[in-house]
Amino acid sequence: MIGDRTVGAGLASVVALSLWLGATLLIGAVVAPAAFAVLPTRTLAGALVGRVLPTLFWSGAGVGLLIALLGRTDRSARTRSVLGLVTMVACLAAQLIVSPRIARVRADVAVPIDQLAREDARRVAFGRLHAVSVALLGVAGLSGAAALLFTIRALASSGVRHGISNPLHEP
Repeated sequence: MIGDRTVGAGLASVVALSLWLGATLLIGAVVAPAAFAVLPTRTLAGALVGRVLPTLFWSGAGVGLLIALLGRTDRSARTRSVLGLVTMVACLAAQLIVSPRIARVRADVAVPIDQLAREDARRVAFGRLHAVSVALLGVAGLSGAAALLFTIRALASSGVRHGISNPLHEP
């Protein structure tokens, strides 16, 4: 019979990944666009989103570590562990490397970034750093989604191998 520890680890992984991915999608697809659409300035919208991102990055790092550690309970563990580590590293890089650099660029500018000339080196640097931050969150999200799919597949196939019925496959 499938072990309680394996099922528990798999379910914990599914819940953690689902919650974090849901938050990531909510912030990226709803909160950020809404902030930029309704707040009076891009600076205020950026400040709002900037206050939410650390929570997303730190929790993503934690979820990635959890997946890396819990993924060691069956044969597809290596793939899930690597995906968890990718999620963790991408979130940590965004939070610990890119975010402080964005903050330094903002601190060096006396006016809002969007008031600088497009060719201004500080605005160009900000744009590049913002793109890297978005890319890192995208990498973290994709690796987290892949880890979620691999975990669900491992749970389903483990149950089938051990004679456990899967309510999702019953008529």
